[in-house]
Amino acid sequence: MDYSVKGYSNLIGMQGFSKTLLENHFTLYQGYVSNTNKLSDLLADMLGEGKSSTPEYAELKRRFGFEFNGMRLHEYYFENLGGKSSLDRSGTLAGKLSEAFGSYDAWEQDFRATGAMRGIGWVILYQDNVTPRLFNQWINEHEVGHLAGCFPLLVMDVFEHAFITDYELKRADYIEAFFQNINWDIVESRLQ
Repeated sequence: MDYSVKGYSNLIGMQGFSKTLLENHFTLYQGYVSNTNKLSDLLADMLGEGKSSTPEYAELKRRFGFEFNGMRLHEYYFENLGGKSSLDRSGTLAGKLSEAFGSYDAWEQDFRATGAMRGIGWVILYQDNVTPRLFNQWINEHEVGHLAGCFPLLVMDVFEHAFITDYELKRADYIEAFFQNINWDIVESRLQ
């Protein structure tokens, strides 16, 4: 079964994100979908040909995690954008953020600080599926640093491609624009 590119053109016109930046980002995402499908097919072919013990198979298997997570993290990211209102501070998610971090403001400060760290990657608000505790986590490359057994609630892309077109090296300004566009209904719907 092949993965399909999802459409996010509804985000064009979003405050703080130019059409050029979004269209370039959508193209990058399409590449992850395409490569996920290609690798899936190549791995199936190699397995069928008895080549599963080769170094090539091993490297493609490792690469699959990068491409698949690149695809999926971009889907979470685009889906949690496009909001026009702030988080309901009396809602379930706000309560869980306060419980985990002491207050919504403390959570936001930690999330922003995590996003401002040097390096490329992602910031993800995770929910632990065992304890339902919430964590802000830095992810380097797409496949490195994920918390096992946790579900992403809010995903922010902090690779340069997500902001450099509009914000140059001003990552803090991009993070501000990101916060102005969070679709909190989607984020809250991801709670387990």
